[in-house]
Amino acid sequence: MPTSVTGNRSDGQAGFTLTELMVVIAIMGLMASVVVLATTDGRPSGAREADRFAARLIRARDEALLTNRAVEVSVSPRGYVFRTRGPNGWTPLEDGPFAEVAWSPETRMTSAEATDRVAFDPTGVATPADYVITRGRQSTRVRVDTAGNVRVDDATIR
Repeated sequence: MPTSVTGNRSDGQAGFTLTELMVVIAIMGLMASVVVLATTDGRPSGAREADRFAARLIRARDEALLTNRAVEVSVSPRGYVFRTRGPNGWTPLEDGPFAEVAWSPETRMTSAEATDRVAFDPTGVATPADYVITRGRQSTRVRVDTAGNVRVDDATIR
């Protein structure tokens, strides 16, 4: 039984052969397996979480410079929170990028200098800090120097 490209048979019956359907199903199965293998688990990696933390530290430094008020980032093993110094002491910053952040469940944060906060003053000077963010076997170091510069070191595999 010869068939045409459109699937119409010469005997007047329309449709596809079983072989054609099996080939299409096999191709779709291969494509689905490629998609499943290429997708990530949806959780940020340790390096990505360190990059996000560093970017928010830089944003806190910029906020201190632009608003002419001290900004503090309080860091704990659970996450970090932003505060600003006002006339009545430290008050939480919660707008925009300054919302409280929790580390993802498999992420561990340790401080090489036992520093639980970084404070940026209005001139850009900062409390030096050195944090190591670990997820799985990958660790990334985030450092803040006294000049307020934030640096992320390359990830290391332990």
